[in-house]
Amino acid sequence: MYNILICDDQPDIVNALKIYLTPEGYQLYEAFTGLQALEIVKNNDIHLILLDVMMPVMDGITATAKIREFSNCPIILLTAKSETEDKVLGLNVGADDYITKPFVPVEVLARVRSQLRRYARLGSRPEPDHRNITVGGVVLDDRTKSVTVDGENVSLTPTEYAILHLLMQNPGKVFSTKLLYESVWQEAALGSEGAVAVHIRHLREKIEINPSEPRYLKVVWGQGYKMEGGT
Repeated sequence: MYNILICDDQPDIVNALKIYLTPEGYQLYEAFTGLQALEIVKNNDIHLILLDVMMPVMDGITATAKIREFSNCPIILLTAKSETEDKVLGLNVGADDYITKPFVPVEVLARVRSQLRRYARLGSRPEPDHRNITVGGVVLDDRTKSVTVDGENVSLTPTEYAILHLLMQNPGKVFSTKLLYESVWQEAALGSEGAVAVHIRHLREKIEINPSEPRYLKVVWGQGYKMEGGT
């Protein structure tokens, strides 16, 4: 059973999300401020968080940044259509995805299932003969779901790990943003490719010495992204 935290300052929205998710058999927790969400995540084994951006006491962006200090569980932001800047900022500080209000139940369920699938793969038991993937100084150990760069541990979110894993399995191969999105999110892109660029930028900040001049994660203008050996 997965434990999901729903955090929104509007009780009606929390209740609506509970109605969508309860039939799926999830254990649901609720919070109404970012501060409450932070305490729940600290004290419970939470597998996914649905987190509103605009809230009193502590907003969703701040809460995301603080949660990322100790947890890599998937975070899906709940945003209004007009909050484009907040979407980008949220992804930059560690959110994995976002859902725009008003919600469509089938989209909520699809995004929750997609994030939980990636989270399950990230923590699943590995095959005993699975080897490390190495590209230059980047080493990905799929047994422990860990990444090191030049011997230093790097903490990645499930989405960042999934993107890096795909690219490292195919060094030198160019992936379009559409193909990356559909391969990692396991759903049609439908204009959501912008999320890929944000996660790529976040990955570069974690694995590159100088993100503006990447050694490993490179853009091929007009085509997409690829992983190279750092030469």
